Amino acid sequence: MYSEINKNISKYVSFTEEELNIFHSLLEIKTVSKKEYLLQEGDICDFEAFVINGCLIKYYINEKGAEVIVQFAIEDGWISDIASFSNGKPSHFFIETLEDSELFILTPSKKEELLSRVPKFERVFRILVQRHLSVTQDRLVNTIAKTAPEKYLDFLEHYPTIPQRVAQHYIASYLGISAEFLSKVRTRLAKS
Repeated sequence: MYSEINKNISKYVSFTEEELNIFHSLLEIKTVSKKEYLLQEGDICDFEAFVINGCLIKYYINEKGAEVIVQFAIEDGWISDIASFSNGKPSHFFIETLEDSELFILTPSKKEELLSRVPKFERVFRILVQRHLSVTQDRLVNTIAKTAPEKYLDFLEHYPTIPQRVAQHYIASYLGISAEFLSKVRTRLAKS
């Protein structure tokens, strides 16, 4: 049951069996049905979640009332609102399941206990935050500098299974274009 999360964290640091057992003992397993919220705007995010299976999105509602997706999380991915989780401040985001999902949850108190008992995890979480920041920066540059077809091809490179799993309007929202325009982009790319 823990093999995937063990692989995920062991990319950055080597752990003993005892250290992994401590980690496992602090994780909560949570099963969430499709279309359920883990976080709503205004709530304080009280979890960091590792996706065992399923698909989740993180989004906010813009001034026009439209969902703007900022993150997809699928198997072997993490999702949270880092600012809300770390600072205990109300979130600007919603986190919702698009599929029935199974997650490992780490709460703030359990994370503090983990960092105290196994200090190596400081490095793991620092690297995870750095990777998240790098992805966010790349996404910002792509949004500003790339054409819609380039954005879509970049999306497919990073998330090859998402188009078979979610409705097109979610991908369009993530790319910052309309679903209709995405449909035209996909048609043009299929013909080329």
